Amino acid sequence: MTDNARARKLADRIQVVVAETLDRRIKDPRLGFVTITDARVTGDLREATVFYTVYGDDEERAASAAALESAKGVLRSEVGRQTGVRFTPTLAFVPDALPDNARTIEDLLDKARAKDAEVREVSTGATYAGEADPYRKPEDEDESEGPAEKNEGPTSA
Repeated sequence: MTDNARARKLADRIQVVVAETLDRRIKDPRLGFVTITDARVTGDLREATVFYTVYGDDEERAASAAALESAKGVLRSEVGRQTGVRFTPTLAFVPDALPDNARTIEDLLDKARAKDAEVREVSTGATYAGEADPYRKPEDEDESEGPAEKNEGPTSA
């Protein structure tokens, strides 16, 4: 039976340890502005996935990914030393897709704003095809009924 709270706690600790170690001990010149955004640990506490973002272009991202891969052993040793777990989880570094997704959403929102402005521009000065309110109202129905329909009492012969 896995303990999800323990896995979350270990993942949070791994995130902090990796970020601090990258800041203080790893002096690789290829390592750019790396931000550790999240860490997730499997239920058996054997594998940890560390998500990161890199500020810069594709070349800097590739260089930072290579630097993280080469520093994986030092980072894993430090995680094992500072967490004190029986088995130190293996680390896998994955670039976080969140900034790219946010950029895509922002682009879509900009397109939607442009379309809304275009529709608003076209609709200024436009008139209704029929009446302004095409729906019947209850008082309109009462006026349209004939006199025979209004007599509700019994008729005498």
